[in-house]
Amino acid sequence: MAHIIVVGNEKGGSGKSTTCMHVATALARMGHRVGALDLDLRQKSFGRYVENRRAYLARSNLSLPTPDYRDLPEIDAASLGSGENAFDARLSAAIAALEPVSDFILIDCPGSHTRLSQVAHSLADTLITPLNDSFVDFDLLARVDPETGRVKGPSIYSEMVWNARQLRAQAGLKPIDWIVLRNRLGAQQMHNKKKVGAALEELSKRIGFRVAPGFSERVIFRELFPRGLTLLDLKDSGVDQLNLSNIAARQELRDLIKELKLPAVTADF
Repeated sequence: MAHIIVVGNEKGGSGKSTTCMHVATALARMGHRVGALDLDLRQKSFGRYVENRRAYLARSNLSLPTPDYRDLPEIDAASLGSGENAFDARLSAAIAALEPVSDFILIDCPGSHTRLSQVAHSLADTLITPLNDSFVDFDLLARVDPETGRVKGPSIYSEMVWNARQLRAQAGLKPIDWIVLRNRLGAQQMHNKKKVGAALEELSKRIGFRVAPGFSERVIFRELFPRGLTLLDLKDSGVDQLNLSNIAARQELRDLIKELKLPAVTADF
C-alpha cells in the first residue's frame, strides 16, 4: 500500500503547498512514484503548483520528475449508499485510483476545518503540520498562559489530530507519525523564537509529535511557484550557479526529508 503523507494546518499561509510540492518532487526525483491530491477545492494552491509545472515543462520542452496530481473525481449522488458522505466517497475513490501506481501519496489540506481534511488526517501514515514560528500560529496547537508562557492544554487542531489517531487505533492501523515543522525561522536568536521553541518541545511530549526545522523565509519560493519549479529544479531550468541562499534552502529540504524518516527513503539529491 502507498504511504500517505498529509500536510495539514487549519491556518492559511503556513507554507503547506510549498512543503507539499517540495516533498513530492524530492521523492519523485529519488525515483519513487508519487501521487498528489489537493483537498482545498476552492483555492487548490498545490494543484495549481503542479499544473504550473506541467505547463512550464511543456513550453520549455523539459522532462523533470513530477508528482501524479489528480483532482477528486465527481461522484453520482445516486451511487451513494444510505448515510454515505459524498466527500468521503470522492476521497476514497481518488486514493483507490492512486494507490496501485504510487509509493507515496501527498495530500494537501485546506487552511480550515472541513470534512475532507478531517477524513484525510485519519488516513495519514505521516502528518506534517507546517507552523509559522510565532505564538499566533502556536495557538492552533495549544492554549498558552499569557503571563507565564506555560502550555495550558491542547487546542482545536490538536484535538482533531487526537480524534484521527483514535479512529486509526480502532481500525487496527499503525499510529500517525506527526511532525510539526517550524517554518519561517529567523536567522537571529530572538527571545520570542526561543519561547516558541520551548513551548513546542513541552507540548510535543504531552500530545506526541516531533518538532523539525522547516523552511526559512526566502524570496525564491515565491519566484518558483508561477513556473511550478522547486529548489531541486534550478539547475535543470537554466540556473548554472546557485547562490548561498539557494544552497541553504536545498539543505533545509534535505534535512526535512531525513527528518520525515519515510520508508525506503534517503535524502540523496
